[in-house]
Amino acid sequence: MSRIRGSNTKPEIEVRSMLHGMGYRFRLHRRDLPGTPDIVLPGRAAVVFVHGCFWHGHACKRNKMPKSNAVYWNEKIEANRRRDARKRRALGKV
Repeated sequence: MSRIRGSNTKPEIEVRSMLHGMGYRFRLHRRDLPGTPDIVLPGRAAVVFVHGCFWHGHACKRNKMPKSNAVYWNEKIEANRRRDARKRRALGKV
């Protein structure tokens, strides 16, 4: 678990590369915004969160819940989803 990165992950770098190639300019990990968005497009008043399927409970084929300690992981993922929703609401008020 200590090796799991919170920022500058491969998917995040790919999204940033794509946005930069399209001519968008952005800021990274703005701590002054709720939820610390991964990418902030200040000129467009937009943010991008690059969430991992497992940690944020995305329903796709890549998201596979562990069989051991299932109760803990279900509670953990659900808490992450609630936090994500709370941060999105807070961002809407900024």
